[in-house]
Order: sequence, then C-alpha cells, then structure tokens
Amino acid sequence: MKKKGLIIGLILAVAIGGGLYYRANQTKGDAEQTEHKEAGHKSEKADSPDLHKGEKGGHEGEAGHGGEGKISMTPQMQKQNGIVVAAAKKQRVAGAISVTGKVEVNADRIAHISPRIPGKVVSVKPSLGDSVAAGQVLATLDSVELGEAMNRYNQSRTKLALAGSSMERVKALVEKKIAARKDILQAETDYKTAQTELHTDEERLSLYGITLAELKGDGHKRPLLPVRSPIAGVITEKHAIVGELSDPSKSLYTIADLSSLWIIVDVNEKDLARIHRGQSATVSVAAFADMKLKGRITYIADLVDQASRTVKARIEVANPGRKLKPEMFATVELALAADAPPVLAVPEDALQELDGKKVLFVAEDEDEFAIRTVQTGRAAGGIVEIVSGLKEEEKYAVKGAFILKSEAKKGEVKDEHGHGK
Repeated sequence: MKKKGLIIGLILAVAIGGGLYYRANQTKGDAEQTEHKEAGHKSEKADSPDLHKGEKGGHEGEAGHGGEGKISMTPQMQKQNGIVVAAAKKQRVAGAISVTGKVEVNADRIAHISPRIPGKVVSVKPSLGDSVAAGQVLATLDSVELGEAMNRYNQSRTKLALAGSSMERVKALVEKKIAARKDILQAETDYKTAQTELHTDEERLSLYGITLAELKGDGHKRPLLPVRSPIAGVITEKHAIVGELSDPSKSLYTIADLSSLWIIVDVNEKDLARIHRGQSATVSVAAFADMKLKGRITYIADLVDQASRTVKARIEVANPGRKLKPEMFATVELALAADAPPVLAVPEDALQELDGKKVLFVAEDEDEFAIRTVQTGRAAGGIVEIVSGLKEEEKYAVKGAFILKSEAKKGEVKDEHGHGK
C-alpha cells in the first residue's frame, strides 16, 4: 500500500514539474517576442526621418531635372548662332497626298545619235559619263557616200565658175554686137542653173555634218564625216568603237540632259479628283534626306491600272548638281489647296526631336529657352500644325533650333557625369 502511494506521488511530482517548466519557457518566449517587436518599432522610428529625407531628396532631384528643361543663352550668342525668335501665328496648312515613284530621264531631253550616212568609225572622242556641249564632235567616220557628195560639190563649183566666165564673155560680145541678145539670156540661164546645183550640193553636205568652213578648206584632203551632239548633256550610252561600220540605224551615243528629270508616280484612283496638271509637288529621295526639290505635274495618264487601281502621273523637277539619278526611288508630296481654317503652325526646321518627342524651344526670357513638348498635326509646304503645347503669340526659336538641341544634349551629358561623381 505504501509502495503504491509512493509511485502515485512520484507521478504527480513529475507532472507538476513538467507543467512549471513549460510555463517558464512560454513566458520567456513571449518576453523575447515582445522585446523584438519593440526593437522593430524603435528601428522604424529611427529610420523614419531618413526615409522621409530620402523621399524629399527624390522630389528635389526631380525638380532639378525639371530645371534642365531650360537653356540659357545670351542674345549675343543667339545672334552668332543664327537663332531667330518669332511669335507663334495661325496660318492655313495645305493638305498633301503622299505617293511614291521612280526617277526617269526626261524623254524630251534625250538624244540617240547616229551618222546620217554609212561609214567606218575612224576616231572616238568623249567616253561614257562625259559632259558634252551642243554641236561637239563625238566621233568621225570615213564614208564613201561623203566622198561622192564632195565630188559632186566640186563639180558644181567648177560648173558655176565656167558658167560665170561664159556669161561674162557673151556680154562682151553682145556689147561689140558680135553675138545676139538671146545668147546672153541662155548664158544667164546656165549660170543660175549652176548656182542652184551648187547650193543643192552644199545643203546635202551640211545635212551630213560638213560645215561651210570645212568646204572652203583644203579640197585635196579626204573629208571625214563628223558625228555631232545635237544637245548638251551627259553621255549615258556609248556604242562607238573604232574600226566598226556604222549606219543611220545604229546608235553610236545616247546623250541625256540630266538638269531636268521626270518622276513617274502612282496615284490612287480615289485621289484623282484632287490632282491636276500644273499642281505643285515636293520630291525627296532616301540618299539625300534633307534635300527637297520642287516640281509640277505635267501629265496624268488616261488609263487606270486594273490590278493596283492607280493612275500614272508625271512630275517634272529641276536637278541642280545632278544629285538625282535615273532609277532612284522617290517620295512625292502633292500639295492640295489650303482651304481649311487657319491653325497654329510652325516651320519644320523649328521642330526638333528630343528623347523621342517633338519639341519646340520657347523663349521665356531674352536669354532663356524652355524645352516644350508639342503634339503635331498636318504637315505640308514646309510648315507643321501644332495641336497642343504652344499658344498663339508665344515666342519660340524659328531658326537655329538645332543649335539649342545640341546645347540641351550637352546639358544631359554634364548631368550624367555629375550623378556619376
């Protein structure tokens, strides 16, 4: 009995001891958790001023970046850099139709050159790509037909000289009453006939290309047939080879006057009512992106292409410096009548692209410009509509905007180096 009671007492003692141990550990864990939370709150409170300070610093940094949207430049420097400031005005912006086309040689200013009569090529002077003047000799030929024409011409000259002498002799005999008056009439008729024959032979040689000065030269020298250029231009094709036989059916040279070219474009059927002959056009090519050439529509085809539903139109354009080359692809803006209400518009050169946005440089003071992002609308004739971002009468840089853009870029580079430090 005592032994049973002892066992029960030990069990109770172990249970009571385990409960006290668990409670003590639980209390200690709660205390540690409480201390950790308090420490966290203190840390957040301690870090809070720095966090607010950092947020404030961030806002200050944004304000500083906003300050970089201004460019300072003295009026004297503006004048030296060609910067011109003007007030924004409303104006009519003409619409435009954009079409693509190909550059071609002006068919009215091209010549395929061949000899008037058959002959053997003796000499070839200019070559492919050379510029030639009107009347310049390109090649010379040795021609049997030319030799025969020269013989007839010499015979006609001799016949005319004899007819003249005979006429003078008959006149002298008539004055002495040795010959009858009818002999004078016959002599004069023979003389006029010889004159006509000589004139015919001269005209024939002139058609062949022999000048009057050459006819009066050395008559014993075998004449050569000159092949001359009828127009001034550039040699675009050359087939003349020394020693080859040539005739009127074979072209020796092709000369093209490239000072004026044609642009053949395809106009959509729906736009036909808005174009007409004489309408102005602006031509540009990828090779010279900054070059804008002015031209006019000189021809509109009468047939619509069944597959593309377009109509061919021809634009004639001057080609200064011969920069445009035949077979180039071109983009053409066909200007439409400016019949819409006036809108706020600026020259194309005043607009610049900065960070992927279209901007204007607005003059806020005599020596300070603000970089203003704007939204553009229609563009035609070198002017662009401003939909938003600029108000009427606000002053902006009409010319020299590219210089201001360069200054803005310099400012960005300096700012990046400053942050790097």
